[in-house]
Amino acid sequence: MTQQEIDRQRILDEVQAYFDNYLVPKKPFEPGDRIHYASRVFDAREGVNLVDSALEFWLTAGRYTDEFEKKVAAYLGVKHCAFVNSGSSANLLAFMTLTSPLLGERAIRPGDEVITVACGFPTTVAPVIQYGAVPVFVDVTLPTYNIDVTKLEDALSAKTKAVMAAHTLGNPFDLAAVKAFCDKHGLWLVEDNCDALGSTYELDGVKKFTGTVGDLGTSSFYPPHHMTTGEGGAVYTDNALLNKIMRSMRDWGRDCRCASGQDNLCGHRFDGQYGDLPAGYDHKYVYSHFGYNLKATDLQAAVGCAQIEKFPSFVERRKANFARLKAGLASVSDKLILPEAAAHADPSWFGFLMTVREGVDRRKVVDYVESHGVQTRMLFAGNIIKHPCFDGMRASGEGYRVVGTLDNTDRIMRDTFWVGVYPGMTDDMIDFMAKTICEAVSQ
Repeated sequence: MTQQEIDRQRILDEVQAYFDNYLVPKKPFEPGDRIHYASRVFDAREGVNLVDSALEFWLTAGRYTDEFEKKVAAYLGVKHCAFVNSGSSANLLAFMTLTSPLLGERAIRPGDEVITVACGFPTTVAPVIQYGAVPVFVDVTLPTYNIDVTKLEDALSAKTKAVMAAHTLGNPFDLAAVKAFCDKHGLWLVEDNCDALGSTYELDGVKKFTGTVGDLGTSSFYPPHHMTTGEGGAVYTDNALLNKIMRSMRDWGRDCRCASGQDNLCGHRFDGQYGDLPAGYDHKYVYSHFGYNLKATDLQAAVGCAQIEKFPSFVERRKANFARLKAGLASVSDKLILPEAAAHADPSWFGFLMTVREGVDRRKVVDYVESHGVQTRMLFAGNIIKHPCFDGMRASGEGYRVVGTLDNTDRIMRDTFWVGVYPGMTDDMIDFMAKTICEAVSQ
């Protein structure tokens, strides 16, 4: 070994010892400890990878990014994966990919419509509005909290180009019905898989990961999510053309496929003709789309490479925690609507959703649970069109459509909350949450 290699290994050994001694939680749960709805689950491997990447000081996308993209794609069983800087950016990139002129008549244009739901996280909807397309909102169903597929045909118009919806807190929506609807009408399907990585759905007798049934799938690797890279996300697809577009859009809109620091991968850097540019214009600076810079760093990818090795165990622990909590709350099912997995689905649960029944006050329940150290969350926006960001559109009556009523969406906004089931939770923590929630609804 060279002296540099010896010094590098010494540093990494010390990082391993530091994480083992100080950063990896070891304290057992005691009543009174705060139970967060989500948290990072890691060991020294993430720290070693992170410092290993830092010692190279490459900083932007590099070898760890290549490795992470390949590992995510392999886990999901898809051909293409693009690592980006957040799940929100992943949704933006997935949607904007479908606006490319390379898609011809199927490209989404301003004024075209995208069917979705109002009950969820805003960045599923924000790219549609920001581009000038029109979200068309349909209601959701209880107790699955997902898009009501019986409303899809009512939502269809001559302007409909896509369905873009999330699998709610890990519970897959009815992929068979949504996929059949999209295929029937020639629509794009974007699966917001940010809260459902590891969930599966049986379609035509084949079990598939959510995010891989539609044309594009997205993930978030923010710290509370199923696994983390800090900030980070991904878009994945089996479609070679969509992959070409999304990588162009992610990387400034450029034509060039060279990685950072690489030149002339195509062998035709100076001999092409593009647009109205001079013949032989440098292909590294030819732009086929109005794109972004949505890349993540190799530091983030290094963490992801360690996380994805542990990920199957994360999924199994989430399932076990969910099942234990549901069993612990069975005695109060007359006061709470407990969540149910969608038909043909095996969810990798992000959280445990509950809707209070008539006569039970959600605010009092949540106040009690929070005061006893259990962190809660609402189902994100509840109803996005009720928020201040929609004030102008509500006043004008333009920019979006609602099909039918949003009765269940509004009920979720008023009566629903959730707690976590992340893989770092112990049985003692799950049992304490169940006990506390039972007490809260029985006050």
